[in-house]
Amino acid sequence: MPPGAVASNAVELAHAGKRYGRIEALKSIDLSIRSGEIFGLLGPNGAGKTTLIRLLTGSTAPTSGSAKILGQAPRSVRSQIGYMPQAPALYEDLSPRDNLRFFGRAHSIKSIESRIDELLDFSNLREREHDPVYAFSGGMKQRVSLACALVHRPRVLLLDEPTAGVDPRLRAEFWKHFRALAGAGATLLISTHQMDEAVLCDRLAVLSDGCVLACDTPRELLHRGRATIRVWRGAEVETTLVDNYRDALPGVLRPYNLDPSVTRIEIEQETMDHVVLSLIEARRNA
Repeated sequence: MPPGAVASNAVELAHAGKRYGRIEALKSIDLSIRSGEIFGLLGPNGAGKTTLIRLLTGSTAPTSGSAKILGQAPRSVRSQIGYMPQAPALYEDLSPRDNLRFFGRAHSIKSIESRIDELLDFSNLREREHDPVYAFSGGMKQRVSLACALVHRPRVLLLDEPTAGVDPRLRAEFWKHFRALAGAGATLLISTHQMDEAVLCDRLAVLSDGCVLACDTPRELLHRGRATIRVWRGAEVETTLVDNYRDALPGVLRPYNLDPSVTRIEIEQETMDHVVLSLIEARRNA
């Protein structure tokens, strides 16, 4: 790509595969992630999520196909990539400020102390900036880890289970940060097991056995699930189970013809957990 050119997508995987001996961790993955998008990876342990992220960090190379970030091989644009591993990779004898200084100097950042101040405020670590990280809770270590991943202002941020073990309040705080980063133009790829936060992503890919089973917005993925439609006539309730309630609902309600005896209508969709499990089971039974 010519200098100064802008990639149409921040992340591109084209027929990307990864094999470890006899184990095929990824099987010809095709995936595109737009700039400024929060993209989620869902799937059980062993689905290939961490391997996919490792391809994009450049820590391992695909055995087939290609993986590109900003139109180039990941190793060529490492200065534009931020990575937050599932287990915080920090120097626990050092303070948050010293950890940030260490990682910042590794990226040859100018005005490093000013950048550290920004990140300490961003991650609400100012009051503990000089305390050793080993004395921190798991949630606070995650804050430090996120701050370190952001120290060089990466354009693409790869987050592997960033809220694992984090309480709901801190998780909401993290997502506020994620949305602010995306709003400023950063691209985020987030691997998660948390279905309640998966729906906060702009788009999701469901992985199983190294394959992408589905890729769509959370709303559209949820509509792949079944729905239960309940119609009350006084104390009596009539229940119908449908595969696609948006298309099926008119037919279900048509016989009632706006009957004034209908006192309540309720639609209960399957959860994202059910949708993901159904996709995985359908793949394994195919």
